[in-house]
Order: sequence, then C-alpha cells, then structure tokens
Amino acid sequence: QVQLVESGGGLVQAGGSLRLSCATSGIIFSRNAMGWYRQAPGKQRELVATITTGSRTNYVDSVKGRFVISRDNAKNTVYLQMTSLKPEDTAVYTCAARYSYVSYLPANWDYWGQGTQVTVSS
Repeated sequence: QVQLVESGGGLVQAGGSLRLSCATSGIIFSRNAMGWYRQAPGKQRELVATITTGSRTNYVDSVKGRFVISRDNAKNTVYLQMTSLKPEDTAVYTCAARYSYVSYLPANWDYWGQGTQVTVSS
C-alpha cells in the first residue's frame, strides 16, 4: 500500500519559516520524481517545486529564492524548506510522486498525500 504523509504545516507570521516533510512508503522512492503542490481557497492547484530522481530541482517563479525542495532517499522522504513566508503562500500543501520523470500536469502524478495546511499571517 502506497502512502505519502505530509507533516510540518502550521501557522506562522509573515517572514517566518516552515519545513514540510513528506514521508513515503510502498514506492521505490529513489526511482520517483517528487513534487509539492499547493492550493489556496478559490484558486487552482499550483505546482510549487519538483525534484527529479537525480535531485535536479525546479520552482515556480513566486517561490524562487525562498523555498528549497530536497530529498533523502535513505529516509524515503522529500522536504520543502520555506523561508520568508508571505500571506500569499497560505494554502494546503500536498506532495506527489511520479515514477521516473517529473510532470507538470497534475493528472500525470501517480500518488498523492493528504496535504498539510500552511497559514501565513500578516
């Protein structure tokens, strides 16, 4: 059974930091590209960051220089370090896994977590 379990969300003031974790099981983690999506109320789901099996990373422009995605294949876990948080970062953050290659289409991701709420107060 595949599981992706996010943790680390919460309430933080603008300018603060949070580190999200997504612990996986039931997949060959090292062979999966990983991504973090977010969805704010009334907005479309947005792909925030991706990391390939070779640890190449990519970010949406709005988080470049503030967020860092990383992976620990020994722990089957992907992380999203978020700094200089802004109220517009408020959303439910969800990790996703896809065998082999990154995709920029939500429908192409194989597995999803349940999400963790991040709220940034002004």
